[in-house]
Amino acid sequence: MGLFSRKQELNKLKDQATKTLAVAPAPVQQNPYIDQLADHYKARLLREKNLERLTSLDAAELRQAIERIVSKYMSEEKVVIPRSEKELLLTRLINESVGLGPLEPLLADAEITEISINGHREVYIEKKGRLELTGLKFRDEEHLRHIVDRIVAPLGRRIDESSPMVDARLKDGSRVNAVIPPISLNGTLVSIRKFRKDPYSMNDLMQFGSFDERMSRFLQAVVQAKLNVLISGGTGSGKTTLLNALSRAIPHYERVVTIEDSAELKLDRPGVVGMEARPPNMEGKGEITIRNLVRNSLRMRPDRIIVGEVRGAEAFDMLQAMNTGHEGSLTTVHANSPNDAFNRLEGMVVMAGMDLPSSIIREYIVSALDIIVQVMRLTDGTRKMMSISEVVTTKDKKVEVNEIFHFKRTGMGSRGEVLGYYRPTGVIPHCLERLQVFGIDMDESLFRE
Repeated sequence: MGLFSRKQELNKLKDQATKTLAVAPAPVQQNPYIDQLADHYKARLLREKNLERLTSLDAAELRQAIERIVSKYMSEEKVVIPRSEKELLLTRLINESVGLGPLEPLLADAEITEISINGHREVYIEKKGRLELTGLKFRDEEHLRHIVDRIVAPLGRRIDESSPMVDARLKDGSRVNAVIPPISLNGTLVSIRKFRKDPYSMNDLMQFGSFDERMSRFLQAVVQAKLNVLISGGTGSGKTTLLNALSRAIPHYERVVTIEDSAELKLDRPGVVGMEARPPNMEGKGEITIRNLVRNSLRMRPDRIIVGEVRGAEAFDMLQAMNTGHEGSLTTVHANSPNDAFNRLEGMVVMAGMDLPSSIIREYIVSALDIIVQVMRLTDGTRKMMSISEVVTTKDKKVEVNEIFHFKRTGMGSRGEVLGYYRPTGVIPHCLERLQVFGIDMDESLFRE
């Protein structure tokens, strides 16, 4: 296509886009004229410039460099557009050339906690616990697949028909899961769980109403006194967020080893070393499991071991570590109640190949585990700590999971919000004596209504 013909086509698209801009000026993708220009100049950039050198620049320098190049191209082609549209063009070019395209503005929005892509035409976001459909669309499935490939390629992972599912993470730590046909029936599906640059503190979570001041004091004291804590909850219930916040109560002179399937934890403290599991390569070799890492961590002189989540046989090694002097360890598990969490752990120990009677396994768990914290994402999108329980053995050697604090639901508000309050159950925890040994005084009145 000649320069004059291209300019005529672009001018026609610009005329068609005028009404679109008047109605919804915000997203770049809603202006076909800008889309056409961006695709054209992106192709020239790829042909004529060294993108590796450009991507080594910081954000401000990168924008200036691309602006200079594009201004030169526009001058050569005698394309003139308003400054506001040029800004949109530059943003689109940077996003498409070295970023993640249409996802960039969503990733930059601190209020968005999750992004769900259901094929190239539907993009949902979660804000304040509520899912909202955006007006954002990808050009086609190929465009969306290109963005997914850009996410997973730097991590040495792939997604294709022979391997249609992949877990990955972005530079900021956000977790990504992608599924493509033939597994997916609705095109390419992508879920992005975003994480804050500055993790929430216990005070932050308390201000959000996730728990009350008494529960916060007790949990922080439990961590300081090196009791072993299991955080239980469903997907998206805030387990990792709470784990991050609780870790601040660990004394700074202690060495902490974190072990995760996909790195999410951001412990705001010194003396932390992290390890991440590795999936098998294309030949099915080189896998390093959570269980491998838990065993290796015991050789690293840890004061505390934090496992992001136990899902299988590694639970046995984690409990073994807790039972052999590595007190104060923390981990999470997918479960709907404290008793369910306890039963899940029992099943995981069996998965480790331990041919032991159920009674022996339960005793083993009790001797390792001290506190179970149950968290839940409620129907209104809020995340709350539903209970704090203590695991104890009675005199006749029966295992009990005693609830110490509880969230009492009282109904629903006019806007669908969950109503309720936090209260102690009246059970005085056995671990108060342990807290006193560590110089932490807690009055028993804290646990009475």
